[in-house]
Amino acid sequence: MFGILNFGTFILAGILLNLTPGADTMYILGRSISQGKKSGVISALGISSGALLHCFFAALGLSILLAKSATAFSIVKYAGAVYLVYLGIKSLLTKSTAIAEVIKGKETTKNYLKVYMSGVLTNLLNPKVALFFLAFLPQFINPEYAKSAIPFIILGLTFVATGTIWCMMLAFFSAKLANKIRENSKVKFWMDKTTGVLFILLGIKLALSKK
Repeated sequence: MFGILNFGTFILAGILLNLTPGADTMYILGRSISQGKKSGVISALGISSGALLHCFFAALGLSILLAKSATAFSIVKYAGAVYLVYLGIKSLLTKSTAIAEVIKGKETTKNYLKVYMSGVLTNLLNPKVALFFLAFLPQFINPEYAKSAIPFIILGLTFVATGTIWCMMLAFFSAKLANKIRENSKVKFWMDKTTGVLFILLGIKLALSKK
């Protein structure tokens, strides 16, 4: 149907891939552990939104540009690396007053919007995600439907849906385990610093990665 082959196998393979730890997983863990469940959930939604955009880009054929152009790939890769390093430095420079406000529950809608957009950009500026959609999805599409966007979109939405469920579970459980730890302002401070270092390391890893 719709030119999709072995849909059940695709779902199983997609779930296994979602369970494989990657930059998105570490990003969500970092947000959940250092900032709480709500920030973790919102960051997961941001990651899923970024993946959704990659899905539509693949369906429209825009991701092919990244696959064929070394320059375009490098530009997106380094932009993503710089952004992750920026997030890391920002976390390292977080003031104790800001941490206290988070602990007291004074996070604003504006802050949550930043968390969401950070998740979107973290995923969107990772060219490997775009190449993943181009390499993985076509294996489950009938060659006769290769020029149709419908099977790409259906498979992409399915993969994003299973990924979102896993990311939500990750955010909930990691935040729950860290709840008692975060009640200690000193521990919270160092958790933020650890998250900052994690983001910087992820940025460096992305920058040094090869196509």
